[in-house]
Parts: sequence; C-alpha cells; structure tokens
Amino acid sequence: MMQTVPGLGDAAGSADISPGDTLKCHSPSPSCLWVAGFGACSDPGWAWSGRGAAPPQPPTLLRAPWVSSTDGLFVTDYFTCTPRKLSPFRSFASIELFHFHIPEDTVIAVWNLITFKEQGGTFGDQCPDRSITVYFRSGAPSVINPLHTHFPRDTAVPGSFALTLAWTLPNRTTGVFNVTSPLPGDWFLAAHLPKDEGKISVKGLYEECQYLFQPQLIVQRMVNIAVLYPGYFTEQSMAPHNHSCLYKVFVPSYTSRVLVEVLQCRGAEGCPLWLRVRAKAPPLHNSTALDCQEHAPCQLVLDLPFWQHWYYVLVEKHPGVPGTVSFQVTVQLTDCSRPSLARPPFLPSSTSMNMPHSFGSVGGLVLGDSPLPTSPNGTKHPVSIPTTSPASELCWPVHPTLRNELDTFSVHFYIFFGPNVSVPPDRPAVFVINLLPMLDSGGVLNLELRLNVSSLCGENATVFGCLNHEVPLMSSDNASVTCETESLAGFLLSVNATASLSRLRIPYPQTGSWYLSLRLLCATEHGFEPCTNVTAEVYLRAYLSPCINDCGIYGQCKLLRTNNYPYAACECKAGWNGWGCTDNAEAFSYGFQLLSTLLLCLSNVMFVLPVAIAIRSHCLLEAAIYIFTMFFSTFYHACDQPGIVVFCIMEHDVLQFCDFLGSLMSVWVTVIAMARLQPVVKQVLYLLGAMLLSMALQMDRHGLWNLLGPSLFALGIMAVTWHLAPAHRQQRWLPAATPCQTQWAPGTPAPAQWLQVPALHQ
Repeated sequence: MMQTVPGLGDAAGSADISPGDTLKCHSPSPSCLWVAGFGACSDPGWAWSGRGAAPPQPPTLLRAPWVSSTDGLFVTDYFTCTPRKLSPFRSFASIELFHFHIPEDTVIAVWNLITFKEQGGTFGDQCPDRSITVYFRSGAPSVINPLHTHFPRDTAVPGSFALTLAWTLPNRTTGVFNVTSPLPGDWFLAAHLPKDEGKISVKGLYEECQYLFQPQLIVQRMVNIAVLYPGYFTEQSMAPHNHSCLYKVFVPSYTSRVLVEVLQCRGAEGCPLWLRVRAKAPPLHNSTALDCQEHAPCQLVLDLPFWQHWYYVLVEKHPGVPGTVSFQVTVQLTDCSRPSLARPPFLPSSTSMNMPHSFGSVGGLVLGDSPLPTSPNGTKHPVSIPTTSPASELCWPVHPTLRNELDTFSVHFYIFFGPNVSVPPDRPAVFVINLLPMLDSGGVLNLELRLNVSSLCGENATVFGCLNHEVPLMSSDNASVTCETESLAGFLLSVNATASLSRLRIPYPQTGSWYLSLRLLCATEHGFEPCTNVTAEVYLRAYLSPCINDCGIYGQCKLLRTNNYPYAACECKAGWNGWGCTDNAEAFSYGFQLLSTLLLCLSNVMFVLPVAIAIRSHCLLEAAIYIFTMFFSTFYHACDQPGIVVFCIMEHDVLQFCDFLGSLMSVWVTVIAMARLQPVVKQVLYLLGAMLLSMALQMDRHGLWNLLGPSLFALGIMAVTWHLAPAHRQQRWLPAATPCQTQWAPGTPAPAQWLQVPALHQ
C-alpha cells in the first residue's frame, strides 16, 4: 500500500537497506543540485559504505522533483523501531507511540509501515482483519479523536495526517507513506486498532490474536548545500543539464524581513528562472515563489520570518530552456531593532548569529569565531541596497519568563515583576515561553488572561493576545485583528470589560519558543484604534500540565513513556469520553452508578447463610474464611467502581488481592472439608492451599489455570476419598462423614462467587 498526500512526493519500487547502511551519491559540483530519482547515480557512479559484502540495489523508492543525481551528494539513512502489539482504541493511553528524528537538509522521507498477525507464537492466518489507523505529526504527538468526541472548552486541536492500512495478505500487510521536503526534527507516529465491541473473554481459554506494528523510516538528505551570507552576492552559472540551484541562509533572532533577490540574470530567453523560498526545509511546488521572467527586479520579500531557523532558496530554471543561465543571488536581512538598516554586510561568525556550527558551505568555507576579512569563495562584496521599512517592523522588547519545574509536565512560567502585567496603549507587550524538546511536548500548554476591569477607567477597550510559535506577531494593523499572516498562524485571545477571562489550552504543543503579544485597542465607530492615556492591567498565567484539568472527576491522568519520550493522557471511566473526559454522551447517571454499586456489594449478603450453617456445624475455620471473603469482597467492589460512587478503606491493590484470595480459599476449604480425610491431613491441606493460592495470585491474578488448577485438584481429592471410603473404612485412615462433609450448603455460594472472578476483571 502506498500513500501520497498533496504536495508530497510519490514512490515506486522498493529497496533492501539494512540498519546502519549508508548510500552516498557523489558528483563533481556541490552547488547546483537536481534529483530525478534518489540513488539513481548511474552517470557519476555510486559508492556504498555499510555492513555486508555486497551493496544493495540503488533505492528507486526515493524520488524528489527538483534535484538531479548528476550534481549533488546525497546520503540515505535508515531507522527502524521494534514491533509492538497494538490495542483497541479506548483513549490515547491505549495507543502505541513511535518517535523518529529527521535530520536537516532532508529532501524526502519514506515510512515503510509493516503490520503482521500472530496467534500462539505462529502467524495468525485465522485472525480476523482489523483495520489499523496510523497518525503522523511533526514536532509533537498527534492529538487524535477517532471516536469523534467533544473536546473541552478553550482547547486548540492541532492538525495531523492519518491513514488506514488495509490487509493485502492473510497475515501481513505493508504501507508506504512519503513526505517530500519534511520539516526537520522530531516526528511522531501513533497507531491503534478500532474500538472493540466490549465482549468479555476469559483469559487462557484460547490463544489471543495479536496485531504487531513496525514502522521503518528511510530519509535522503543533501550534503554541502551552498550557504548564502546576508549582504553578499553569490555568482552562479547553471549548465544546460542542471535544472536548479539550492541555497540556504540562516535567519537569526530579531529579524523582521528577509529579502531574496536575483540579479544580473542572463539567459537565452531573458531571465527564465523561478525563485522559491521556504523555511526549515527545501521548497515545494506550493512554497512562496516568484517568476523572474515576469517581475523585474526579481525580489522575494518575506515578512515576519521564523527566528533561529534556516531558510532555503531554490532557483529553478523554466522547463525546456536551452543553454547556460548565469545570475547573482543575494539575501538582505532587516534587523527589527533598527528597521532603517539592513544587517551589517560582512560575514558574521557562527557565534554572533547563533548559527549551528555544523552546516554546509560554499567552496569548502569554514566559519571561524570572528568575522573574516575576505569574502567567501563564489561571493562578492555587496553594494548597499536601500531598504525602507514601515513602522510595523519595529520590534518591541521581548520579556522572558522564569521556568519553575515542579514535577513531570508540571511547569510554571513566571513573569518577572508579575503576574500582573501592564499593556501600554502605544506598543504591544511581548512575552516568550520556552518549551524544551522531548520534555514538554507530551503535556498541555495552558494560558490564562484575566483583565483588571478597573484599570480601563471606563474606556471601551479590549486587550488582544496573539500566541505564535517561533516568531512574535507584531503587526500594527488595527482594521483586522488577527493572529495569522500568509506564512504564520497563531491563536487569538481577547479580554474586555464584559468578558474579563480568556483561556487557551494546547495539548501536545510543539517545542521551542512561543511568543505572546498583548495589544490594547479601543472600539470606535470606525473599528478598533489605539487607545490614548489608558494602560490595561492583565493577570497572565502560563503553565504546563500533564492533562486538561487533571481529567476531571471521571478520568485518571496517566503518565506514559515510549522509550525515552514521556507523555500523558486521560483514561476515562463511567462512560465518559473525550480528551479531558468531558464528553457525557454515553456517561452513566449518578443513580445508575449508585444502584450498580449497591447491587454488587449487597450480593455478598448471600454469605450470611453459609457462615451460619458452618458455625452451627462447628466448622469454625470454614466460617472464618467465609467471613473474610464476604468482608473484602464487599469493600473491594465498593472501591473498584468506575464512577464517582467509590468507597475505599484500603489501597485498591490490597483489597483486590484479599478478595481474590478469599474467593479461592472459600472454594478450597469447602471442597477439602467435604473430603473424608483425617483432621491433621485437612489442616496440612488448608495451609498448603493458602500458600499455593497466594503464589498463584501473585503471578497472575487473572490467569484461568492459576485459579482453576487448585480447585480441580481439591475436587479430585474429594472424589478419590469418597470413592475409596467404603473399601478402606476398616483401615481407620478414612473417618466417617462429619457434619461439615454432609452439609453441602456452606460451599454453594463460594464457587458461584469465584466463577465471577475471571469474567469481571478482564
């Protein structure tokens, strides 16, 4: 099965690659890149490094639309995970989560999704076909809702992509999912089976069908991508057999604008080039683009770029253009703290730009820790390009927050001199919240704004808040209050005199920097305008929690872990559903919960009659065990209820063990008491049975044969003694029948009580 989404590459064929193997495609020129098919290195040849004597066939599965094997160096990496057993979906706590890391400069990622059945250690050819749903998301786990339940109020649901695997063979199926130019960093896969029908099954009666899922990842990344340095011109000649040239430029913090320009373009038909730009990953066909043949000058401007990220620039030749095309490309970065000036036109060091130390370079250039006095190879000193920036590009001070870790996914972000913050009328107040990779994306980011109405002094004012990822939104456009641009999306909050409280919850947020921009605007006849002489006071609270509202009273927040990745999820009860256990469409009413608890607990009153008969027959040991069972069974079922009608006198695990042990001991002593054995032998069997049953319950409390075996053994002893009694009564080792042996009534409720144990706890 192969899956392709819009804007992503296709796939065909297959390749056999073992873990740890690396496939490298070499070519003489690292500047211009074109990949018609990954691994198709027939012209320059391909080199293999890895384990094994013979190299595999070039993987034709990988394919990208804009890079050619004749002009680039590519590395193929292979990752795999251990197969895991999938479970029917009940909540996010029942899914299987897989974590992958995609490196930078990756042009295509292919997931090979392998699923197979097992039953009793062999292939499960007789197991029914159950569809498997797989979710993909970059940066954090997917927030899934296969049951279409309601989310809690003020909850933002991030999107993800899902696909369903169909079975192609009786016991095995395979699917392929391609992503062209994927975002680098953490990727998460979540998989589960459909919700089961709620059938009760006894463990151990038959071999269970298991559905195992194993994802594998193949990535192909480029090496030595040419780096553009702000303020420098880079000359390039695109040969006839080349179709595109790929560059990248690092955008530091406090950059309000990126200007990419193609100059001195000379070709057979004017300037037959396309200019494409994209953040974090190589451009796609739907990325920001400009046709240089129709626009002069060929300038592409990006406002509010992502901070501390690579931007990729693709210069692509029109199809069918003959001859060589030469051009110059340059990048100008505007510092928002000085909007009238571009960043200094010299080669900055990696330290001054906060640039990663491992990156490609032009002509083998290696950046040092100080500016170099000469231009890099292939670049020229720039001519000053005048830039004009509107007032909206002013960047205001970003106020940091203090991180206070209390527990796992329990983090509070404190505002210096807060929590009350002042929002002036002439500028926004900007705050930054930093979420750590791998540690914070498995919880819930909570944001709360509370307006002090008295601070408005009677003005019809509103405080708007924009929460954006990786760059603050500082637009001064008052006509349309929004937190979105062409390349930027965020979350909008607002508080005013009538609605003074606003909340936002983001489950499984992406890590990195989140910026909150607060603006104060007054409502007029012409829309919103800046206020005058009014400063709003807002209570700001930001914190990270494991679950939404701790899953409420009808749920339990569980801390889970996949390898080294922690995350949290709610497990609902009493028919409640949803991400925060707030959907009551199938919930049990309070009266129903109370009635169920009372009927289950009062059913143990049936032990009163056996206790009375045992005491009357002078079977005091048996009566004591019946009383023990009645007591712990009553309070265990009162504590084991799924709703809010719960009463626990001890820990749940202790009550469960005592209830199971009492039920089995009731059966054991009843059967042994009816056997015709000497009192000393009975006492030995009583003690031996208690020790063996305790061991069996500690091994597996729900195992069928661990519970059924001792009971069958006791029945066998009773049958043998009653069968041999007439023949050996004169040997005097088998006594005559006692009242405890002739009274079958004491043991009648005990087996019935025990038979409920395997069924009620599956």
